[in-house]
Amino acid sequence: MSETNVAEFLREHPRLLGVLFSATVLLTQVGAVAAEAGKTVSGP
Repeated sequence: MSETNVAEFLREHPRLLGVLFSATVLLTQVGAVAAEAGKTVSGP
């Protein structure tokens, strides 16, 4: 699929564009939480 076809498809389906945006934001937040949980603590 070329960029033109993707842009055209998303123009015709604005709800899908919103879903994709929400998924991107959610995955960004999950990545930050996972990175924070992966830290090790040295000491008592």
